Amino acid sequence: MILAAGRGERMRPLTDERPKPLVTLAGRALIEYPLTQLIAAGVSDFVVNLGYRGEQIREHLGDGSRWRVRIRYSVEGDPPLETGGGLLQALPLLGPGPFLLVNADVYARVDWSRLLARAAALPANTLAHLLLVPNPPHKAQGDFALIADRVVEPIPAGAPIYTFSGISILRPALFAGCQPGRFPLAPLLRAAALRDQLDGEVFGGLWSDVGTPLRLAELEALLGTPATQM
Repeated sequence: MILAAGRGERMRPLTDERPKPLVTLAGRALIEYPLTQLIAAGVSDFVVNLGYRGEQIREHLGDGSRWRVRIRYSVEGDPPLETGGGLLQALPLLGPGPFLLVNADVYARVDWSRLLARAAALPANTLAHLLLVPNPPHKAQGDFALIADRVVEPIPAGAPIYTFSGISILRPALFAGCQPGRFPLAPLLRAAALRDQLDGEVFGGLWSDVGTPLRLAELEALLGTPATQM
């Protein structure tokens, strides 16, 4: 699943007339990067949630046939349902097994094939696997503590803390007992960590959550010529 429903307020004015997933990075829409990388890794079935100006995303991607994959949509409207509520609504499209989740505005040179294999082998008692990154300057406090391969709550004194990359593997059972509506994902992840049902890993490669025009410009400068760098 690719999360694409947010308003992208911090990306204004680039998002005044279009949704953030369609903001261009080196000439291509942001959402196309995770989409095409996952297709190259063998994924053929996608769910995309839609919120702010979501019909523009549907028009841009279509049903996936130009890539020979299937793309289906979970329409939330505006305002969207936040990550937790949006995922709960999309579960009937995602099926009963673990699924890979990525934010549309994340650029990462991840080994997607390995992550997909991790999803297929996710232990039955593990509700989620998080890809964490070293804390970037704009989020120096981080999100989650990782000890060995376990995400731990509450955070022990002195434990290494990392930032959630926006890439994860989730089991539908993570949402057991949730009611339809707007709610965030983070409390569900922290509750799973309290029950020792959450694991993770640290990714040290190229990653950016393209959340502001400045970070967009910095990433474009880092990538250089699209034909050779992307």
